[in-house]
Amino acid sequence: MVAQLSEPRRGGGGGDEELLSKPWVREAVLWEPVEFHGKKGYVRCNLCARRCIIAPGRYGVCGVRKNIGGKLYTLVYGLLTAMNIDPIEKKPLFHFEPGSSVLSISTVGCNFFCMFCQNWEISQSRLERGLYGKYVPPEEVVEKALEYGADGIAYTYNEPTIFLEYVHDVAKLAKEKGLYNVMVTNGYMTPEAVDYIGPYMDGVTVDFKASGNPDFYKRFMAVPDPSPIYDAIIAMKEKGWWIEITDLIVPRYGDKEEDVRRLARWIVENLDPETPFHLLRFHPDYRMTNVPPTPVETLEKLAKVAQEEGLKHVFIGNVPGHPLENTYCPRCGYPVIERYGFMITAWRLDRENRCPKCGYRLKIRGRFHGGSGSIIPLLIY
Repeated sequence: MVAQLSEPRRGGGGGDEELLSKPWVREAVLWEPVEFHGKKGYVRCNLCARRCIIAPGRYGVCGVRKNIGGKLYTLVYGLLTAMNIDPIEKKPLFHFEPGSSVLSISTVGCNFFCMFCQNWEISQSRLERGLYGKYVPPEEVVEKALEYGADGIAYTYNEPTIFLEYVHDVAKLAKEKGLYNVMVTNGYMTPEAVDYIGPYMDGVTVDFKASGNPDFYKRFMAVPDPSPIYDAIIAMKEKGWWIEITDLIVPRYGDKEEDVRRLARWIVENLDPETPFHLLRFHPDYRMTNVPPTPVETLEKLAKVAQEEGLKHVFIGNVPGHPLENTYCPRCGYPVIERYGFMITAWRLDRENRCPKCGYRLKIRGRFHGGSGSIIPLLIY
């Protein structure tokens, strides 16, 4: 357990009475009242692995959960910053309902402080811009997904753990309408959070950085201990979620061969050798613009390391046109799915996802939907 005492959030404005009148402010789930050094009125949030102990009037580390009168409230229930139709491959989920489309939604805030965040405008805005967005009730999200012909809903762009009450309510309605649900997450959630969302989630992309190197997480992400991520992944597996893993390779600081080898071995031993593993190219952004993009040669070298550890589907991301964007048959090596970026350009599997050359049945959820890979923005705040 990693308990953390929160600091005041900068920005915002308005008193608690005004806050409580807003439709996007709701009592949170997974919290408990606690005493801190003999003082009452504190609460512990049990949503993410930080397990913040929050003083009266203060915010959690995520910046979007506040102790008001001895109760914990979420301040971003349905306060959306983006709503887009995306290809599922953008998450990336390569072997989950391939070619399908998802309605992707996000709020603001995050429980990490990644210095290289590509979506820092929304993830870090609780510090730099305060809270903002457009309130969209759960029913409207599902209606939009159906209206635009999406096959599912993705909770992404910023960390979905910090708006999990809303994820829960949207996902429950989505399942009732025959839509699937997926999350793109840093994985730093508690087993209780996985239990809470468990019945309604179908798939997840868990995003590692620097292969989970603890020193990197402390120095560049302000995360004291990444080990709870592994416990959360095991809990997700037990719930039957489809799991894919990404690993952002950061030059100079987060590109160690031994770290990739360790993470790949853990996936083989605890998940499945056919778990898709995506090595992602770093691009300079936010507070790490002085670090160059990851050399493609580095990604290729680390891909071989992951394959040596037994992973059957190792991909290279953010390098459009690279041969390791494709899926190859684990038995005979035939390219059964070809991709360019988020677009599937060739599908050679039969109706049971078997290789046409050797008959091997790949572990893929669903059949090819025939999507085009287009991205349609519906709401950007």
